[in-house]
Amino acid sequence: ITGATDGIGKAYAEEMARQGIDVILISRSIDKLQKVATDIESEFGVKTKVIAIDFTQGVEIYERIRKEIEGLEIGTLINNVGMAYPYPEYFLDMPNGDKLCQDMIFCNIMSVTMMMRVVMPQMVERRRGVVVNIASIAAVAPTPLMCLYGASKSFMDKLTRDMVTEYADKGIIVQSLLPGYVATNMSRIRISSYTAPSATEYAKVALKTIGLQSRSAAYPPHRVMVSFRTDWTFGQNKNCGLLLPLLSLNSSCLESAGVNSSSPTTCHK
Repeated sequence: ITGATDGIGKAYAEEMARQGIDVILISRSIDKLQKVATDIESEFGVKTKVIAIDFTQGVEIYERIRKEIEGLEIGTLINNVGMAYPYPEYFLDMPNGDKLCQDMIFCNIMSVTMMMRVVMPQMVERRRGVVVNIASIAAVAPTPLMCLYGASKSFMDKLTRDMVTEYADKGIIVQSLLPGYVATNMSRIRISSYTAPSATEYAKVALKTIGLQSRSAAYPPHRVMVSFRTDWTFGQNKNCGLLLPLLSLNSSCLESAGVNSSSPTTCHK
């Protein structure tokens, strides 16, 4: 599980451990990894392994992951790690834009691509395995002022949908998830609600869709949102007004609300 120390990734780790499955936790902070691993082992009695990786780095990190998991049977891969803008902004005005673009491409696009290349060969050999790529509703909805984030999630969704076809006859289940807002550090939503569930609630629902839906938002209110995607034509449909309050936020608005916007939000800290 990538991005396993917080949010949806951590919730997946806990729910899989609850089912008696040993888990490998991959994230950036070794301290957070060790704490999550200790908590999971203590509560659920399963084995864990931690790998500290910064997914904004280059392809060389994946050779290290290959060595770390050598000899281990990986039955399920959860590609969750990702990062977003610190706040909505025009593409050319993003803070530290060149680095942010590179980091987001490496973290959101390179990670899902390379992790499948690292883990799936053994699944193909066994003719059994599960790959879950956690994209976003941003993959199918307009995301002006967050265009690179939305594009990276569209890439993940498109890649996954074609992988479903390529590897269906190899016995491998591949799924694209399109969650809406979930109450996590990445979304900066502190209190869960009917439309923005807790990460644990989302993961419980999403796990039940594996093998049943190859592409889904999983959580019922999010599924409704995705179902309206064909009506979201920015600037031409009244539904786009629902997006404008979010997209009109800028750094000064966020800072006045007490939100730290000094660095990109990541779910693998």
